Order: sequence, then C-alpha cells, then structure tokens
Amino acid sequence: MRLKDKIALITGAGSGIGEATALRFAEEGAKVVINDVNLEDANKVAQDITSKGGKALVIKTDVTNKVQVQSMIKETITTFGQLDIIVNNAGINRDAFAKKMDEQQWDDVININLKGTFLVCQAGMMPMMEKNYGKIINTSSIGVLGNLGQANYSASKAGIIGLTRTLALELAKFNINVNCIAPGATKTRMTASMPENIKQLITQKIPFQRFAEPKEIANVHLFLASDESSYITGQVIFVDGGISVGI
Repeated sequence: MRLKDKIALITGAGSGIGEATALRFAEEGAKVVINDVNLEDANKVAQDITSKGGKALVIKTDVTNKVQVQSMIKETITTFGQLDIIVNNAGINRDAFAKKMDEQQWDDVININLKGTFLVCQAGMMPMMEKNYGKIINTSSIGVLGNLGQANYSASKAGIIGLTRTLALELAKFNINVNCIAPGATKTRMTASMPENIKQLITQKIPFQRFAEPKEIANVHLFLASDESSYITGQVIFVDGGISVGI
C-alpha cells in the first residue's frame, strides 16, 4: 500500500474530486480526515471508507476561518498523532462577467479558494515541520489560462500557483513537498449544473473528447502524496485531457 500508516487531510472531501481522493487514499492505507461544510456528504464518504475497513474522521470547518482551521489541525493530531498529507481541494465559483461582478462574488471566491488554501497550509505545515516530513497538494485549475466570466476564479487559482511555488521553496529544508494540480473539466457537481450546450462546446476543445472522471484526478493526488514523488516540488501538473496543449 502506497500510503500505509499515513494521515491525510482532504478539504472539500464530501463530493467530487475530494470524495474520490479520500476513497483512493483509504484504498492505499491512509487514515483520512474528511473536511467539508456539508456534514451529510462528509459522513457518507466516511461511512464508505469505514465499511471497507478503513479509518476516517469527519471535521466540519470553514477554511476561511483561521481559528477553525487551527482547531481542525489540532483535532487531527489529537486523534491520529500526526499529519502527513494535505490536499487543499475545497473551492467554489461565482461566475459573472467582470463588468457585472460584485464585490461579494469576488471576495467569496478569493477567500475560499485562495485564503482557505493558505490558512490550511499555514496551520498544517507546523506539525509537518516538527516531523521533518510532509506532502502538500494544492488545487489550481485550467482556468488560470483565462476563461470568460471567471475573473475571480482565475485570479484565485493563479494565486494558488504562486503560493505553491513559494511554499515549496520555504519548506524544502523540512523535507516537505508542495505541489499543485490544475484539473480541466471534470464530472463534479460544479460542472453538472452547466447547460448541455456549454458542456458540448468544452468537450469539443478537449483532445480526449470527454470530461475527466474524479478518480482520474485522485490518481494524480495519490502520486504526489506518495513517496514516489519525493524529488518533485513546486510543480503544477495540468490534468486536463490535453486542452492546455497547442493553439
């Protein structure tokens, strides 16, 4: 098992990519901390893990609240004794053309996507530094290349890349790898609400001619969380079916 005896915290793990990652990590021997604002979803994921003999802890946390984030890290350490892996997956979108985007739409996306990622990294790196070991995986997006109606989302995801690269430099001396994935169109609740004609337009631009399955993103998380990626840090891996390639 590639994550045997590892403790992994995954934010936004109640559905979609986060859920797939939690299940995949548990399959590989990790004890999983499932963070989500939706307790019903989080508990279903935990039940799925425990029914197969795994161990899971559900913690409801607002990732934009520093006190709550610190409490989540403390509860993780109290329960499992350590923290080895963080996957910052929690995120939202509030799409609107820039000329019509209000401050609340901007602030909500920046706070959850970017500030939330920073706060979890900041609190989570402390026990990793003490142990001189850790894996942090942040989530950017194909949206960093620019997308109509997503000024706030694109900015937040571009900021995550800068954060990832900086933390990789600061934490390398503590044997902590910090990397980032940038998923393309994936079958999640976020994309399920798209109009069918928009989905078709996006699909036509993807060389593989389909959306990703959440497990395909989770498999990349698994690689970056495992010791197979021990010499990789500060990198952004686009998992997008090739849409970012070419003209």
